Amino acid sequence: MLDRWTNAWIKPPLARLAKGLAERDVTPNQVTVASFLVGMLALPLLAQQAYGLALAVILVNRLGDGLDGALARYTGQASDAGGFLDIGLDFLFYAAVVLGFALADPAANALAAAFLLFAFVGTGSSFLAFAIMATKHELARPRFENKAFYYLHGLTEGTETILAFVIFCLWPAQFALLATVFAAACLLTTGTRLWGGFHTVRLQEEKA
Repeated sequence: MLDRWTNAWIKPPLARLAKGLAERDVTPNQVTVASFLVGMLALPLLAQQAYGLALAVILVNRLGDGLDGALARYTGQASDAGGFLDIGLDFLFYAAVVLGFALADPAANALAAAFLLFAFVGTGSSFLAFAIMATKHELARPRFENKAFYYLHGLTEGTETILAFVIFCLWPAQFALLATVFAAACLLTTGTRLWGGFHTVRLQEEKA
């Protein structure tokens, strides 16, 4: 829901950082993999209840997630392969953060973490399934034309997920409640994406 505004806001500083990386011959895929590896440190840090450090590596990961695309566009190296790698590692990172909270306090957090992972499967699968259909039917991408995949909007997008992770780290004792609320919002997103995606694809089929 917020991505359309946050993407416009962070685009200029990311472009400046991308220019500096390009001058050092850093590639977009290197940024993707490096930020993923840094982000995965959140799993053991959360399991050890080192929430401040976990938050730091989560934010570094999210910075890298935006920077790799900016670098790809700046250097003319944007590719479907890079987009595939980026989104695949993103979903692994999201799941790792939730698992980290489950390991931090299994008795209090495991059920809510499982519910959130269930919801993530819904948002992720509906997002990617529609991207496949959008490519097949050559649908335009009016809001996120630079994305490797068709960016199907929803109540919970990347910005909302980052905010949720930040809130989880700041108030870890409330993770079960916060994760349950966010999972419910993710399920609402899944429902609207499935409904909207189904009708959009059916309309394209009828036009064909």
